[in-house]
Order: sequence, then structure tokens, then C-alpha cells
Amino acid sequence: MSKNKILIAGNWKMNKTSAEAKSLCAEIVAGLAGQNKIEVAVCPPFTALESAAGALKGSNVVLGAQNVYVKADGAYTGEISTGMLVEVGCKTVILGHSERRQYFSETDAFINEKAAVALKAGLMPIICVGETLAEREAGKTLDVVTTQTVGTLKGFTAADAAKIVIAYEPVWAIGTGRVATPAMAQEVHAVIRKLLVQQFGEAGNGVRILYGGSMKPDNASELLDQPDIDGGLIGGASLKARSFLELVTIAKSKV
Repeated sequence: MSKNKILIAGNWKMNKTSAEAKSLCAEIVAGLAGQNKIEVAVCPPFTALESAAGALKGSNVVLGAQNVYVKADGAYTGEISTGMLVEVGCKTVILGHSERRQYFSETDAFINEKAAVALKAGLMPIICVGETLAEREAGKTLDVVTTQTVGTLKGFTAADAAKIVIAYEPVWAIGTGRVATPAMAQEVHAVIRKLLVQQFGEAGNGVRILYGGSMKPDNASELLDQPDIDGGLIGGASLKARSFLELVTIAKSKV
């Protein structure tokens, strides 16, 4: 079981209007009153960040975003800067999600650049890595995850390590109902941990590695029992207060 503080982060993707976000956040806050054993974050779409921030005010739930651009301002239509996220109350940001890589052609180098500007702005980057089904079937899982982890963390120091989170998301297990077995997930998390220690020394053991492949209430306990799984980046189960709160309860039982 992990020795790091567990993080359960909800990635809402392109779901929830401002009004819906406010309502869901209010339910989550009410359900987590007084909870401080683990860290909890929600990452709504950009348009819902302000209403979510209002609903989360005064709570222990951290507000996060799903992406950010590398420039501080300028003629970049449709993009969002770190300053905008910080102003609205964000403390963390998801970077390099497999959907960003797949649909928007984001590279390791670009994700690395985004992570650097996020750190500079005081945002905690949740950096995603993971293989596709074709890559897993070809036996390339560890090669792919190694390349992505090393590439996205290039140039970061041991001092940066405490402010970084990695999320392993087997692409084939996202939204498909399929899930890596706890042993399969731990195998990859252990490789990521080894890479972190190689780069950051002992500080690498303190970097939280989340599992992001369809963690749900019915599989969370076994996954969180693994020594290098420090929490979850939650997709579908984060869109309803009941299932999200259930995940937090399971995580709390591990502390």
C-alpha cells in the first residue's frame, strides 16, 4: 500500500454545464465535510471552473483544469493561460491526457513545456502516460510508458518532484469498461517509480502515481492496495457524487 498521501482526482472531460458543475461540487463538498485524510480534486471544463470554484470555496476539495497553453497571453484563439486558471482558483491541471495526445496530436515535448509553465505558475501538473491497445498487444507497454515519462519530465529537478503527479492511464481501459488487473497496473506503476527515482533520487518515491484506467468503486480497493498506486484519476465515476464519494471513502479506508 502507498505511503504517499492518496489523491483522488475527477476528470469531468467535456461534461457538465456551469449550473451542473455547481450542483455536483456542492454535493461533493457536503459529502466530504471534515475529510482531510486524503486529497480530493475535481477538474471541470473551462466554462464551469468559476461556478465550481464558488461551490468549493472553504472546502478541502481542490479545483483543477483539464489543460493549459504554454503562453501567458496573446493571439492564441481558444487557448487558456496559467494566469487565467490561477485567478479562478485552480491549484492543479491535467496534462497530456491520452485524448489530448490522440485527438490534438500533443507530443511529449509539448506536454513537458506545459508542465514547466504550470509549475512556474504554482499549479500542480497531473501528467498522463499510457499505452494503446495495439501497443499493449505488441508488447510495447513498458517502452511506451518509459518514453513518455522520460520525455514529459525532461529537465525537472528533485525540487520539482514534490509538485508533480503522474497518472498511468492504459488507453485501452478508458471508457471501455475494461480495466487492468491490479497486478498489471502495479507492474507499470513500479516501472514509473523506478524512472522517477532514477531522475529525482529519493524524492522520486514521494511523487504520486495515479491509476487512470476506469477506476470504479468495485475495483478501487484492490488497485489502491498496490504499493505504487497512490490514488486515481477518475473519469466516468467522477460525474456522479455518489460514485465519486464512494471512491473517496474507499481511499480513506487505506490510510
